[in-house]
Amino acid sequence: MDPAVNPAVNPAVNPALLLLADSRLPAGGHAHSGGVEQAVTSGAVHDVPSLAGFLRGRLHTAGTVAAALTAAACACAAGPPPPEPAWGLLDAEVDARTAAPAQREASRTQGRLLLRVARRVWPSPVLEGLARAVPNPHHPIALGAAAHAAGATPEEAAMAAAYHAVGGAATAAVRLLGLDPVAVHGLLAGLAPDLAAVAGAARSGGDWESLPAHSSPALDLLAEQHARADVRLFIS
Repeated sequence: MDPAVNPAVNPAVNPALLLLADSRLPAGGHAHSGGVEQAVTSGAVHDVPSLAGFLRGRLHTAGTVAAALTAAACACAAGPPPPEPAWGLLDAEVDARTAAPAQREASRTQGRLLLRVARRVWPSPVLEGLARAVPNPHHPIALGAAAHAAGATPEEAAMAAAYHAVGGAATAAVRLLGLDPVAVHGLLAGLAPDLAAVAGAARSGGDWESLPAHSSPALDLLAEQHARADVRLFIS
């Protein structure tokens, strides 16, 4: 369709953004449920409407924080000055905003795997520098650096992070509950304005200490309960 006829069609979408948000990227994201598995076990998520509430809450808490940190990492990668000395400081900002040990471990697991894949897909001195400075980075740091290496802007990186916050959880819910995948993708489509708002609000410049630090105690509790579960389908 002609973009002039349908303004919702954006011919300038960065293909790298699609690759970073694709669940088929072999970075291990499919093995994480974003708290949905434990939410299903507890009965908090049991159908499409309850999943909708979960996804919206996750996006506006953990997703908002991740999007802002990812945008900051993408901007840091662009420099100047060279980003390598700053990676540890920005990674510590993620640590400070991730209260639950299980959440921190999951973030670093995903970050390490994404960095490994990104170094092969988008070879870049920035990614090599990150690997030297923080071999086991948090996911938002790895995602922001990978987005820069792929040619994405900080706002595009934030969009990838925002979508990651809900996309994996939605897919996990389909697998765990046998939900109608079309209905679940309808939920994701309905979140499009929220995703755009979260990505647009992610400020890549300024003082890192002033980045969002929204808490999500329910997600933290679910993560800790999940980590102690005897039987798990997902890593987190």
